[in-house]
Amino acid sequence: MTAATPLKRSKTARRIRVLVFITAAWAAVAHAAGPASNNNDLQPALRDLLLRDLKFSTGELTDLEHGKTARHVLPSNAIGEVAVAGGVRVRATREKFLAAYRDIRRFKQGPNVVEIGRFRNPPQFDDLAPLTVTRDDVDLRDCKIGDCDIRLPAADITRFQREVDWQRPDADQQAAHLFKRLLFDEVNAYASGGAGRILQYDDDKRPVRPVDDFAGLLANSPYFDVVAPGLGAHFSRFPNRRLDAAEDFLYWSKEKFGLTPFISVTHVVVLPEGPRQSIVATRDVYSTRYVDASLSLAIASDSVGDASSFYLFYINRSRANALKGAFSKLRRSIVERRARGSLEENLRLVKRRLEEN
Repeated sequence: MTAATPLKRSKTARRIRVLVFITAAWAAVAHAAGPASNNNDLQPALRDLLLRDLKFSTGELTDLEHGKTARHVLPSNAIGEVAVAGGVRVRATREKFLAAYRDIRRFKQGPNVVEIGRFRNPPQFDDLAPLTVTRDDVDLRDCKIGDCDIRLPAADITRFQREVDWQRPDADQQAAHLFKRLLFDEVNAYASGGAGRILQYDDDKRPVRPVDDFAGLLANSPYFDVVAPGLGAHFSRFPNRRLDAAEDFLYWSKEKFGLTPFISVTHVVVLPEGPRQSIVATRDVYSTRYVDASLSLAIASDSVGDASSFYLFYINRSRANALKGAFSKLRRSIVERRARGSLEENLRLVKRRLEEN
């Protein structure tokens, strides 16, 4: 870790960064499309899903079939939860999209992705070797239960005070190694289905239970099991109830966000062999900051009238503690408004990348 003195972050500033982060994160994950002309160019079953469950209007679907992007906020009555959906037509095959996504290091390349790596199956501790951890990433010198720089349970917060000798010159290196060990333990517990998963974050005065938040997201996303029966249980009971055709992998990333980077682990599920469509779904396994739980779905569906094109739809539902409490409705409205604009911009950007490469 570097020896630079960290900036003190107020609760208000932290919440503002969370709001902006959620908007940017949705936009950064979205995927993309190009021109069309035929009416009813969408697969009939998909059209029904879009209208019924994902709240696309007939006007939005007409725009999509004519090469425009569509995006909107999905309804949610859960405190701290925001959901967004968007779509675009891409002049490429869905096989090309899947190949790009499997190469997650290249797929996520961008100015804000500092480092990224894919875990082996089963995960190994040295999969995290390329991850650098500085004091800007994980500053735990003043960390205590109820007031800590990153998301941690109480037992782990105590370990940093007990096991790191903060008076030694190599204290930051000790803390970095311990953080990596705790991160790997969480990944290993998740991937194996064993004991030891983080059940509660105690870094703030209001505890967060990420497993419960994820269960709430899944309950509010019934379209998961519509597009792929059993997909919800694949996530909620992983690895004990897997879909036979699923390809699973986990990856870690460190990404820049203003002055406050974050480190996260994501579980990706690829279902490549659906009839006329493929599915990529992801869930957040751990994040040092910003998001309590996140669940996303990408649907790549063949064009009816053009074998060289497909439609890509992206749906994300996330929860954040910063969207709760006083002024939560105002914060949520700000996030929703910015998310719509950012999603459309990034749909166009990623569409261009898929069509040019």
